[in-house]
Amino acid sequence: MGIFDFLSGEFIDVIHWVDDTRDTMVWRFEREGHEIKYGAKLTVREGQAAVFVHEGQLADVFTPGLYMLETNNMPILTTLQHWDHGFRSPFKSEIYFVNTTRFNDLKWGTKNPIICRDPEFGPVRLRAFGTYSVKVADPARFLVEIVGTDGEFTMDEISFQIRNVIVQEFSRTIARAGIPVMDMAANTRELGQLVAKEIGPRIAEYGLALPELYIENISLPPAVEAVLDKRSSMGVIGNLGEYMQFQAAEALGRDGAGAGAIQAGMGAAMGMQIAHQAAGPWGTRPAQVEAAPAPAALAPPPPPVEHVWHIAEAGQTKGPFSKARMGQMVADGALTRETYVWTPGQDGWLRAEDVTELAQLFTILPPPPPGA
Repeated sequence: MGIFDFLSGEFIDVIHWVDDTRDTMVWRFEREGHEIKYGAKLTVREGQAAVFVHEGQLADVFTPGLYMLETNNMPILTTLQHWDHGFRSPFKSEIYFVNTTRFNDLKWGTKNPIICRDPEFGPVRLRAFGTYSVKVADPARFLVEIVGTDGEFTMDEISFQIRNVIVQEFSRTIARAGIPVMDMAANTRELGQLVAKEIGPRIAEYGLALPELYIENISLPPAVEAVLDKRSSMGVIGNLGEYMQFQAAEALGRDGAGAGAIQAGMGAAMGMQIAHQAAGPWGTRPAQVEAAPAPAALAPPPPPVEHVWHIAEAGQTKGPFSKARMGQMVADGALTRETYVWTPGQDGWLRAEDVTELAQLFTILPPPPPGA
């Protein structure tokens, strides 16, 4: 390198940073011997901040703009002013560029289940995961507390610590919120805001801010989810007796033997009807009519449906009760003929004495005497 090239490098210095990595949070401007020249141009772009460190101490923070490092309050000396030290200035200065934009789509999740108390199911274990974004709010504090003298600091070096803070605050928030498990899906936005509010002061100690936190899913253990699926299925089925009859009919329709039995029964019924029509006026058959073949064995009918009953009392509904329990209530006097009852499939509420199945229960005891 010629003497003119050397001198031109000593008289001018352009300091700037263009980031193309998308994950770098802090980058130190590299200059041989960490020497910043008097009159250097410092360019700070939008989404950046520049922290000036002189002799190991934080001197100033520059916001976006163009600066000439030549004011009297900037303790900068050039190597040309210290030619007696062999162009090695004893005053060392450094500039750290800090990325102040948001780092988005960062993942968080619970490694182990969180145990909380649900008002309906009791103690349950929950897992959750989601995304968050983070940004540097205080470049000076972030440099002092986290980065130190690291020449290039990336988001991966701090993301693990932030995830731990999120999971800890999420566990505390979900345990204190008292939201039922069935309603958590409708309140993930509110839960995310509560967690972010609790996390804010913690990460502010690092010079960071948490602009957004999203809870994508809160899930139960697979065994509990399977039980909930069965419970939901029972709610969709409704009347269990009618559903069993429907299933039996479908099974007969799918089974070849069942279909044959149905056809045989229909044939036997048609044969009996023809024979009845062919009988004489006095109930005798003509001699030419042959005896119909014996019908094939039919499948047994489905078991009778056991109804369950609801009782209307003082504007409230009680039940369901089985028929045996209804009989005990009649004997105890808790169920009278005037009590309104209802069972699935019944059109509206009826008095107990107007329901044939329940009217039989009142014949055990004599009715009230006339004029009573």
